[in-house]
Amino acid sequence: MTSGTFSLDGQTFEVDNNVWVVGDDTECVVLDAPHDVAAILDVVDGRAVRAIIATHAHDDHVRVAPELAQATGAPILLHPADLPVWRLTHPRTDPGGELADGQDIVAGGTTLRVLHTPGHSPGSCCLHVAGLNAVFTGDTLFAGGPGATGRSFSDFGTIIESIRAKLLTLPEQTVINPGHGDSSTIGDEAPSLPEWIARGH
Repeated sequence: MTSGTFSLDGQTFEVDNNVWVVGDDTECVVLDAPHDVAAILDVVDGRAVRAIIATHAHDDHVRVAPELAQATGAPILLHPADLPVWRLTHPRTDPGGELADGQDIVAGGTTLRVLHTPGHSPGSCCLHVAGLNAVFTGDTLFAGGPGATGRSFSDFGTIIESIRAKLLTLPEQTVINPGHGDSSTIGDEAPSLPEWIARGH
């Protein structure tokens, strides 16, 4: 976990971000690069980084991604629908590659399946790792409900449909590892879908 700020629509907030590193003892991928390159490199601990996967392009998830890419030689992978969001933080730097729904990314013998889950942002993606019985949800789904949709580039109906179609269809025991806060499971969160819809946030 690293700490810093999130800024959008003229407002700035203090945030703590989870950074997930998935792989084995020799190679890995890094999910999001928010605030602190040194802290991420400490966890990587000399392993070959195959990719820096941006679950979405809000600044608190990609702020140090170019610096981490330079340090590791790994490409930054982002869904192209989030390029307008990316350019708010990095107007003169492009990601190194694209994410696509259904794409498989392999690191250290572990396969991560890309799920395009728009709503929190147009290009938000989750990474399902069936071999670990886990899904890395970025800011699409948290313990307690969907990610925020009250800011630019977001839409509540879209995030609900993404969660319903792409996440709640995963096995109930699948562990949800989000971009902020504690983990949960699909089985624990799924019964709350009608409540989330009723709340409308």
